[in-house]
Amino acid sequence: MFIQRTLKNQLVEAVAHFPVVVVTGARQVGKTTLLTQLFPDRHYVTLDRPLAAEQAETDPEVFFRHHAPPLILDEMQYAPSLFRYLKVEVDRDRMSYGRFLLTGSQKFSLMREVQESLAGRVALLSLEGLSMEELVAGNLLPAELGMDHILEVFARGGFPELWVDREKPHRLFLDSYISTYLERDVRQVLAVGNLRDFERFLRACALRSAQVLNKSELARDVGISVPTATEWLSVLETLGQVVLLEPWFGNISKRLVKSPKLYMADPAMMVHLTGQSDRPLSQSAFIGAFWETLVFAELRKQLTARNQGGTWWFYRDQEQTEIDFVLEQGSDLTFFECKWSEHPQASDGKNMEKVLHTLEKAKSPYQVKKHVILSRVQESFRLSSQLEVRSVQGALSSE
Repeated sequence: MFIQRTLKNQLVEAVAHFPVVVVTGARQVGKTTLLTQLFPDRHYVTLDRPLAAEQAETDPEVFFRHHAPPLILDEMQYAPSLFRYLKVEVDRDRMSYGRFLLTGSQKFSLMREVQESLAGRVALLSLEGLSMEELVAGNLLPAELGMDHILEVFARGGFPELWVDREKPHRLFLDSYISTYLERDVRQVLAVGNLRDFERFLRACALRSAQVLNKSELARDVGISVPTATEWLSVLETLGQVVLLEPWFGNISKRLVKSPKLYMADPAMMVHLTGQSDRPLSQSAFIGAFWETLVFAELRKQLTARNQGGTWWFYRDQEQTEIDFVLEQGSDLTFFECKWSEHPQASDGKNMEKVLHTLEKAKSPYQVKKHVILSRVQESFRLSSQLEVRSVQGALSSE
């Protein structure tokens, strides 16, 4: 079963206009499936296999004689030296587009190689796990999501394999995923002496998802130094396991929080790592953080799918006035608050109203377009002329 991905159109367009296209994303989000299904005529090689990676690294001329373009090269980070040879190949015929389609699970290391060797020759796309929109379009979820459906998203996250084969035990899958990625990817990116320490660090991050990051506290709880915590966070970002959301500043004079918020990239990973998967999630003390983590994942995917540009932030000042998510598009801002409740109230938008007044008082050039509460509702409705309640799957439907 092939689930249509919303990145498809951007990918097809990129292949038609660039010699090289790179698709990054965490493991098991569907990068390889997307490329091989859309371009079945391309020769496919995975550098996940040590022999193939070694040949690509040590003798690229022989490698390309055996694997002529147009070509899909999977897990490109295992043969970084190949980027320099790709530049030579591309420069022989700059107008031959779509010859090399690359994937990688280590975004930052790939970006470094791309910037050094393929600048101006490559289109960069990022694929996350399945979105609710994609699951609904693929008839894997109904258009109107009830509690059971949302709990299923918490259990399966955005992993296509868990949705295609719904009989697959998701806890065993996630345990295996964590072990595999710890053993393989972490050891390649970072010399971790004790993988148990790193796994404890990963679990500590999951417990702090949807919270402002305090590196000192995080390091203390795991028993490592702050520089080590900083380095390990960078690794988790590189591998697509966590996302750091930076605070919005604008040009207002109010004292604002400067630390980012930490989020697990996939809500199922958060649920699993916090040890809550065997309990009634709707009654969990973490349910607010689970919901906010899921919402942020959906917001990122929806913005990417619409290809309209924009940057996500959060707002928090020294008086603890906080807005969960701020979407900045040019001089326009949209405020989003997450509420697990099915029955949000007008008072749930008080922080958004307060920040709006702060911006107006500071004569900010930014214009606030909407105040939105994202809740477990079936249909959108208004609580006031400024405040709208939406379902998470329709969060950006009218943006």
